[in-house]
Amino acid sequence: MSITADIIRGHTETIILVSLLEHDSYGYQINKDILRKTGNRYELKEATLYTAFRRLEQAGYITTYWGDEKIGARRRYYSITPAGRKACEQGLREWNEAKSMIDRLLAPESNSS
Repeated sequence: MSITADIIRGHTETIILVSLLEHDSYGYQINKDILRKTGNRYELKEATLYTAFRRLEQAGYITTYWGDEKIGARRRYYSITPAGRKACEQGLREWNEAKSMIDRLLAPESNSS
């Protein structure tokens, strides 16, 4: 069974913020981490990923900096800000609420006749 983008759409920014909670990272690595965590079942399209980065930066949820180019290619790294941590917490609350609601909606009702 494949995970459809429709289920994940709307949570892309929270997924990115969660991936930045532990350490700074760059786009390609974040996408590789998403693939690994989903058993190669879900990958963000590059355009989606970088559009989300721009929105997150404009909102003040992440900052960017250039990595050390002495080790391979020069990469733009992303770092979560304190405001981004709060936004991430809110996004996780919203996801858990939606997940709980969907679980209730999809559970068969018991007929107590």
